[in-house]
Amino acid sequence: MELDPDTSAKITRYRPKDAPPAWDEVATVVRSVVASTVSAVPYDVERLLHVTGCLALWAVGTGLGREPDVWLRNEVIDAFVLSRAGTIEASTKRTYRTWLLRVRDALAFSERGEAAPALLHARPNPHQPYTRGELAAFRHWAEHLARQQRTDGLALLGLGAGWGLTPKEVAASRGTHLRRLGRDGPLLHTGVERVVPLVARAAWGPLLGELADAAGGNYLFRPRRTAAYAKNLIGSWPLVHRPPGHLPGLSAGRLRATWIVELMAARIDHDLIAKAAGLASAASLARYQHHVPPLDEATAMRLLHGSGP
Repeated sequence: MELDPDTSAKITRYRPKDAPPAWDEVATVVRSVVASTVSAVPYDVERLLHVTGCLALWAVGTGLGREPDVWLRNEVIDAFVLSRAGTIEASTKRTYRTWLLRVRDALAFSERGEAAPALLHARPNPHQPYTRGELAAFRHWAEHLARQQRTDGLALLGLGAGWGLTPKEVAASRGTHLRRLGRDGPLLHTGVERVVPLVARAAWGPLLGELADAAGGNYLFRPRRTAAYAKNLIGSWPLVHRPPGHLPGLSAGRLRATWIVELMAARIDHDLIAKAAGLASAASLARYQHHVPPLDEATAMRLLHGSGP
């Protein structure tokens, strides 16, 4: 592929600022990858060199080697982007991932004639988790609604933020599905199929227990409905019952995302979270990682040190 003199010169001269010793190992291959793909992707050549070089240096540093066939794999790109948590903005991480995937696709076409996969313009994470302040405000607002509206609002909040249920699971939940494990034990949801027991978060257990006692065998959310489930059953309720203007809209998807991120922030094993959420694997949690706050130094040291024998 013939490049214009200016682009070619930028690629030839490129060297990262404060380049580590490992740069000499990957410089040639990074320049070669960018030279092969820069005409096929809509990105500035110098920024493309920076992002590709960062990935190559990270791959060498983690022992993956310097071959682009290795470090341009999907799982390696994802691992690299996640490793940047706390050092760059979430939007920048998504940009890095998008650029590197486009480079991979362009390189596959350039070297082997493989067609690039169709670009799907889905958002990396369609649901933004709520903050603790927003959840507390939602709960205060729902507590002061009238009669059935109060019960419905609290049930939606508790089932979403307390158990991370999907809209269909929220709709199907009955009071008899909730069971206390022992006199003072955690509250379990027995009406949802999971590989592990579905345990309510402590902050929502007492409220959900009260709602279950009152509902009995009836649905917890909108018990007077005639259909077990309808497409707009969950989504229509927040449209009619709007919280004060300073709060965002109430969404079952965002409540579920809040529950997932809270578990991730508590450093609970990702495989366990995925099983509790009903996800296919822990890899599905990657799209939530940029919402998880980085560890402070003291906590990181404590976790790395572990407990004694």
